[in-house]
Amino acid sequence: LFAIDNCYTFRIGKSIILNKQSSLLLSILSGLLLVFAWPDFLYSPLIFIAWVPLFFIAKEEKKTNRFFLFSLLSMLIWNVCTTWWIWNSTPAGAIGALVANSLLMCIPLIGYFKLNKKYGKTIGGLSMIAFWLTFEYIHLNWQLSWPWLTLGNVFASKTDWVQWYEYTGVSGGSLWILATNLSIFYLMEHLKNKSKLKASLLSFSILVLPVILSYFILSRYTSRKNEPQKENVIIVQPNIDPYTEKFDAGTTQAQIQKLVTLSEQKADSNTKLVIWPETALPVGVWQDQLKQTSLYQPVFDFVQRHPKLTLQTGIETYKNYGNEKTTKTARKIEGTTTYYDAFNAAISVKANEPIQFYNKSKLVPGVETLPDFLLWVSAIFEKFGGTTGGYGHDKEATAFHVAGNPYITAPIICYESIYGEYITGYVNKGANLLTIMTNDGWWGNTAGHRQHLQYAKLRAIENRKWVARSANTGISAVIDNRGNIVESRPWGVAAIIKYSIPIESKMTFYTKYGDLLFKMASLLTVALCAFHFISLYQKKQSK
Repeated sequence: LFAIDNCYTFRIGKSIILNKQSSLLLSILSGLLLVFAWPDFLYSPLIFIAWVPLFFIAKEEKKTNRFFLFSLLSMLIWNVCTTWWIWNSTPAGAIGALVANSLLMCIPLIGYFKLNKKYGKTIGGLSMIAFWLTFEYIHLNWQLSWPWLTLGNVFASKTDWVQWYEYTGVSGGSLWILATNLSIFYLMEHLKNKSKLKASLLSFSILVLPVILSYFILSRYTSRKNEPQKENVIIVQPNIDPYTEKFDAGTTQAQIQKLVTLSEQKADSNTKLVIWPETALPVGVWQDQLKQTSLYQPVFDFVQRHPKLTLQTGIETYKNYGNEKTTKTARKIEGTTTYYDAFNAAISVKANEPIQFYNKSKLVPGVETLPDFLLWVSAIFEKFGGTTGGYGHDKEATAFHVAGNPYITAPIICYESIYGEYITGYVNKGANLLTIMTNDGWWGNTAGHRQHLQYAKLRAIENRKWVARSANTGISAVIDNRGNIVESRPWGVAAIIKYSIPIESKMTFYTKYGDLLFKMASLLTVALCAFHFISLYQKKQSK
């Protein structure tokens, strides 16, 4: 059917002949297919065949170390070509993250290779799905979490296909991708067999039925973007360079004035919420002294001039613990016995109401935090926009309930917006609007900030909530509960969005129950591993 450089030949009804060169080419092909399927390249359908070349390598290769090297090459290509932009903020961290993530991705692939060789394609296929989904679930929840390349994220640019994420979250997308790739791989093996029709129908069904289901679900949701709505939300995009200006204390007053001026251009008597981006207030202050800080008085003056609105903004803050080391992240004020934590925080401010705080919980590994087992190398980790000792954090999500405001907000800070199940925590605490505050300026005008925006669309579908996204340098946006961007502002300009955002009270299955598929896959992984080790033990005993 086709040949690659005379090294790889596919013969219908015959074996697939592989040698060193062809395995290498297939490995590169798999990596490139994953890259071009990813958001920002927009060739999403390629994801349904991206794993097939690796499955052929797994079938024909005999040695585990060879399969590992070819898998590693595929994963490196995928990681480097889709997340290379990390380099713009931290070159050393980028190299470490790209290599480490690629190596971690090889673990479930090696497990699949082993079980596929020993027990055949049925258990092999189950192990591929179970092991990969378990890896993604662990990668969402452990201390070195980096779920940017969770497979289900690929449909952020094709949200019409995955409206059923309101039941499964991104784990459903990962399952769909792996099941389709396996079915196509098995179909290619059976093209001359009598069972080819059955295999073809199976592959077609696995590929098409989720799309049909998605459009059926979508038909139940009508657009509400043109409905008259009294209350409105203002989203501010100040466009302040994080490297040269944002954290320069000498420019803080000018930054605050810019934020206030932009906000007041659109504020009216029906404005209920104004959203500023992550660390819009960049100079760290003690949380219990915020109102007394002269630097930020223009912020409180702005709120007093508009008593009906609530301001939600990102801010750097500190918390004093006295002489007790209350948290693992607490450190001493130099030359004293007083402990404190630094936070990448969000605050909610309204005239004559107490300030509400939320301290970012999902911190960026190596940048805002280090896992316990790497604390000994903390001195060599470069941080951007953070503190020398890492941030403290809240243990769970917090919703901002403000008296007189119909919007109960989820103060989602930057990186947190890629954690589907974590976002449900805000909604389960009453949030009816997902408000994302971010500063993607660290990455420059690259695919990074565009991917980050796209992922926010998935959170809207999972929870059937509208999203208001304030990004320092862009792209700020309003996203409806079907995952459509209904209004946005481009990268690299100072801008404002004023929008009457509807309030959605619906609680989805996913909001209530979270990542059930990931959890089920984890149980299946335990069962498969137990089966394998029991089998090895019995074989050893029989000798």
